[in-house]
Amino acid sequence: MAARETGVEVDVDGRRLTLTNLDKVLYPLVGFTKAQVIEYYAAVAEVMLPHIGDRGVTLRRWPDGVTGESFFQKRCPSHRPDWIPDCPGPGSRDGPIRYCCLDSRAALVWAANLAALEIHAPMARCADIESPTMVVFDLDPGPPATIVECCAVALEIRDVLAAVGLSAVAKTSGSKGLQVYVPLNRPHTHRHCADFALAVARLLERRHPDRVVTVMKKAVRSGRVFIDWSQNARHKTTVAVYSLRGRDRPTVSTPVTWDEVAAGADGEPLVFEANEVLDRVERQGDLFAPAVTVEQDLPGTPADGLA
Repeated sequence: MAARETGVEVDVDGRRLTLTNLDKVLYPLVGFTKAQVIEYYAAVAEVMLPHIGDRGVTLRRWPDGVTGESFFQKRCPSHRPDWIPDCPGPGSRDGPIRYCCLDSRAALVWAANLAALEIHAPMARCADIESPTMVVFDLDPGPPATIVECCAVALEIRDVLAAVGLSAVAKTSGSKGLQVYVPLNRPHTHRHCADFALAVARLLERRHPDRVVTVMKKAVRSGRVFIDWSQNARHKTTVAVYSLRGRDRPTVSTPVTWDEVAAGADGEPLVFEANEVLDRVERQGDLFAPAVTVEQDLPGTPADGLA
């Protein structure tokens, strides 16, 4: 993975790939190159693949770096190597779409070589796109609110979930916000997940109308945390855990402990860049592992146990 010149052939776990323009700077503010993006994804693959390897992902690509234009790529390109599978996903108004299934370290390296800085994943696996394996609460701060306020709301969501016997894990968005996930890994419907998330969000909105909002209108979001429950819709994706973000710096959507969330609510920074994330993984392992191992059932109806 140390190659730098244009058009270099590499072997990644027995797969041959040609990597191009490795010296191209994709994050100009800090001089972070395409080679470093590729090296990051190769290094983080061991903990990232369990979370995305069996899902049809959407790629967000920045061919000219983060100061240039980006575009989302849902349809897996036909020029991909034949060892990268595709799978069905929610599709579009024009019909079904076959999404890339990045199920190996080599597949992640291939995507990184396309300048796919961000990887976005759905709630359901390829094998059953009608059954989400988790619920997400996507917390988005309306300025002047920040991730500090998101952390405070995340702690309240955790406590509401605990009251109905559910555990949760958290990660930064790698941008401005925070996300709380409820692992399920048992059959559920997208509608049930979305309704449950909305019920929890409305409960907190009633408790704290000055701090929490459940509607997307920017006019009512100033200074509040928007709990985006609609990310549980069948057609939605969220940024995948361990994905880079197309920001000024190579920040990462990073799993965090609840102790770190509590510290974040007190003002401790919760922003992590690529090298910091790799250090965290080496020290702490995959903090997001419960998302694929814990099995839980949502209450039978969206409002059961919530008051």
